[in-house]
Amino acid sequence: MSIAPEPTTSLASALDHASKLLRVDPALAGEQAREILRVVADHPNAMMLLAASHGARGESAEAVKVLRRLVETQPNSAVAHLELGLALGRLGQGEEALASLRRAVRLKPGLPKAWLAIGDHLSAVGDTRGADEAYIWHIKHSNRDPGLMEAAAALAENQIPQAELRLREHLKKFPTDVAAIRMLAEVAARLARDDDAVNLLARCLELAPSFHAARQNYALVLNRAERPAEALVEVEKLLAMEPAHPGYRNLKAVILCHVSDYEPAIKIYEGLLREYPNHAKIWMSNGHALKTAGHQDRAIQAYRRSIELDPGFGEAYWSLANLKTFRFSAEEIAQMREQLARPELGSTHRHHFEFALGKALEDEAQYAESFQHYLEGNTLRRKTVVFSAEENHARTGRAKSLFSREFFEQRAGSGSSAADPIFIVGLPRAGSTLIEQILSSHSAVEGTMELPEIITITRSLRKQADDPQSTTYHEVLATLGQAELRELGERYIDRTRIHRKSDAPYFIDKMPNNFAHVGLIHLALPNAKIIDARRHPLACCFSGFKQHFARGQNFTYDLDDIGRYYRDYVELMAHMDEVLPGRVHRVIYENLVDDTEAEVRRLLDYCGLPFEEGCLRFFDNARPVRTASSEQVRQPIYREGIDHWRNYEPWLGPLKQALGSVLDSYPDVPEFNPSRDTSR
Repeated sequence: MSIAPEPTTSLASALDHASKLLRVDPALAGEQAREILRVVADHPNAMMLLAASHGARGESAEAVKVLRRLVETQPNSAVAHLELGLALGRLGQGEEALASLRRAVRLKPGLPKAWLAIGDHLSAVGDTRGADEAYIWHIKHSNRDPGLMEAAAALAENQIPQAELRLREHLKKFPTDVAAIRMLAEVAARLARDDDAVNLLARCLELAPSFHAARQNYALVLNRAERPAEALVEVEKLLAMEPAHPGYRNLKAVILCHVSDYEPAIKIYEGLLREYPNHAKIWMSNGHALKTAGHQDRAIQAYRRSIELDPGFGEAYWSLANLKTFRFSAEEIAQMREQLARPELGSTHRHHFEFALGKALEDEAQYAESFQHYLEGNTLRRKTVVFSAEENHARTGRAKSLFSREFFEQRAGSGSSAADPIFIVGLPRAGSTLIEQILSSHSAVEGTMELPEIITITRSLRKQADDPQSTTYHEVLATLGQAELRELGERYIDRTRIHRKSDAPYFIDKMPNNFAHVGLIHLALPNAKIIDARRHPLACCFSGFKQHFARGQNFTYDLDDIGRYYRDYVELMAHMDEVLPGRVHRVIYENLVDDTEAEVRRLLDYCGLPFEEGCLRFFDNARPVRTASSEQVRQPIYREGIDHWRNYEPWLGPLKQALGSVLDSYPDVPEFNPSRDTSR
């Protein structure tokens, strides 16, 4: 039974009574609030109590109705906007929730609950940096320790050295402060010290297993550290407690894409888009998953929707261009030109537009202007990456010096006995995706993706050195015994198991950069197959120059850099052919195009596999393909692309000069002078 406030009963007493009832009987508290509102219409505290009553009973829609009325009558109440934002979030109206929460912190920045919810929503829409900043503001406003508040403020302003200093000072006094440990992990993550971040967050969760924000960070950095199986375990723990949490769902979708489970990831993105229909970045992420899973038409629709929502989103235009088979309309080309004319356009969007417009004009046979846009895009991108052709050449020389025939003979019999992996190495854009598609069309072979585990192993070896900055991993590798080499091979097999979706006895790892680690692969996995995909130097290098890579190919943004890198690649592989004769099978792309069946039979013979007709109909294979060639390998082989680079030959002088005798000798290999000048 409701209790109406008597004339002699103070309003404050009635509100206090309703507030106490809320904890034990939300329905009765709601009745009390209604009685108060009959006497005092639109009383703010009574409306808040009524909304809380609805929320406690799972009646989010009713709570939202009350709170909408509250913010109409109290437009400057930060708490009202906060509660409306939280209720809208529970109702799955993410965009409106985020707007209301942002209004709340504009009115009153010191609302930790609002910052936490903002972080969750930004995480859901893929704005990792924005989410991180919101979480830091949450810590700042929920903690009253002066040192920690200073550290949080420094982090919020991206003053990383000051933040790290304050946090380390604080943790000397309070070593079990989980909020400080989590913040220090954020410092490590921003400095790309992923292993440190993982260890700190593991310690954080050891001290506070129910610290959900730390667990979310833990899953995120595990995934970044190429440990997706472990990341998935952590995010599933979070979802078991809050299945509807948008940030957790988005993170699960990201991890699922990492391990090639695209269809369930697509379902998650579609659910998020119902809650955040106007966020361009989710549409683009969904487009990536759709493209890789082979749903090209739906991917194009997703990318175009992303562009509709944010015409200045350069990456969405580049995503369309990166389909390779897509052709821009005249109107879309005009839109790209219009965006590039905007002086305020950010550098990241700008270089994406430059690459996309270069591809659009290439398709229109406007090669001179196309090259200028490619050149400008590469120039902008080159400023953001670190690469030294001299250092790369020095590493090549050190690897050659170490990996002698005697070196391998002394370690014969080492490594894991596993014969599952088939490595496809070489340079990007050399035809490795085509070879993978051919092999994965065989009943005994599964195609996976460009697996990072070999590179992760090299990093872990380098960290074992006394001076990781001046020591190559090769020198650490030389100190390992048979048992340690076997452990490296077994680790590779264990860590890549999550990427295998079938019971096929063999699987493909087509990380091209693994050509630099053939020695490691041979020692750790002596029974694995290694295939070198090689393409004409000018065709391969210029195709790489036209490609904007998301990460990991820093040598491709300058014609001299990429030419010198190709030359080092040929030199190292020639050395491996000499010290491990017959170990690597080479596929010349032009030969594969000219006589596909003969080259496929040679390839299968090397892999110890019987010939299957399906390998010649690789374009019928519907498996997910993550690389830039995803749509091209879903078509029969065509010759037209072999000499396409000739359209750009007038501007390739620096590339020809950098390639030198490697270009003149192709497909043969020149004699390499060990003392040649690294400056070429």
